[in-house]
Amino acid sequence: MVPMKRRATRVADLLNPAATLLPAANVIMQLSLPGVGYGVLESPVDSGNVYKHPFKRARTTGTYLAVATIGTESDQALIRDAVDVAHRQVRSRSSSPVSYNAFDPKLQLWVAACLYRYFVDQHEFLYGPLDDATAEAVYHDAKRLGTTLQVAERMWPPDRVAFDEYWKRSLEELRIDPPVREHLHGVASVAFLPWPLRALAGPFNLFATTGFLAPEFRSMMQLDWSERQQRRFERLVSALRLADRLIPHRVWIFGYQLYLWDIRFRARRGWRIV
Repeated sequence: MVPMKRRATRVADLLNPAATLLPAANVIMQLSLPGVGYGVLESPVDSGNVYKHPFKRARTTGTYLAVATIGTESDQALIRDAVDVAHRQVRSRSSSPVSYNAFDPKLQLWVAACLYRYFVDQHEFLYGPLDDATAEAVYHDAKRLGTTLQVAERMWPPDRVAFDEYWKRSLEELRIDPPVREHLHGVASVAFLPWPLRALAGPFNLFATTGFLAPEFRSMMQLDWSERQQRRFERLVSALRLADRLIPHRVWIFGYQLYLWDIRFRARRGWRIV
């Protein structure tokens, strides 16, 4: 087992190059719940459409994660009010394949659970399993990923055993239909970026995304994975581990701090938050 680089007591302590730079696997996990997947696919909020406004979408997501992990209660109120404005418009129509409402706390709980799993999984890819004390501290801090929006604190499973049971139950409800799969394949291959960026980064990002996905999500995405690809992926993980050891953790936290400064500056100016 590779020793941990640092002691973690909160989700933000798990930030590393994989979690920061390769988020598409987590997007796939979130959208594998049909209500979330079709909610994103059919959303009338163009400003949040990654294909139309990729950099704005990245800023919104980064701001939310920064607020949910290291922000104050005032920051949380700001992002909650701003996201609520967008979420009010995201509801299923009569033609929608599934019923959904972006204010549904059960859907938001799944998104928060995916975020928690993603931070932990990315860390464990690099350093191996967390010890019990660290895992427990991080887990209880992770409830902020949901309570920053409409997830009531009582909805967050009380401990990691309960969370694992919730996760296993949720897997039975997941599916990725062809329209959502096409959308997600474009996200993983960064099809929303201008050429030549997508030509340069697309194949690598799709490869890395596939590697970071658990087998059940690869299967739903119909992504092949060979032993040769696994060996290449292990070399990538080694490179990311080295980068994380060379780059101080405060660099990754500073990125989140920039998002906090931005949201506070926008609030003072009366500008749109997201």
